[in-house]
Amino acid sequence: MGVVPVCEGPVMTQLHGIELRYVLTMELSANGPATVAQLIDALDRRGFSVRGRPSKAVSDALRWEIARGRVHRLRRGLYKRAYIPHATEYRIINRVRALRVAALLSL
Repeated sequence: MGVVPVCEGPVMTQLHGIELRYVLTMELSANGPATVAQLIDALDRRGFSVRGRPSKAVSDALRWEIARGRVHRLRRGLYKRAYIPHATEYRIINRVRALRVAALLSL
């Protein structure tokens, strides 16, 4: 695969804020503990991107989730899912499902 101009590459859904936090939380829920690099790769595989430096955006989003008790930091750069109340999990699942459908439609 060669170098492709940005306008000719696949269109990716750009995540930020609550959408990014929810997608990352569900990724940890589905696949267990992950590093920041693994989470960035997972976002890319699912057709998502983030603004700015991906590692900082992911770390910032996870820090927010840690403060809410939904994610635990195991060590520098490694995170796992924590307890999520059922109603919150239901809301996250539905939001992420809608985002994934939208990302697939945009490809």
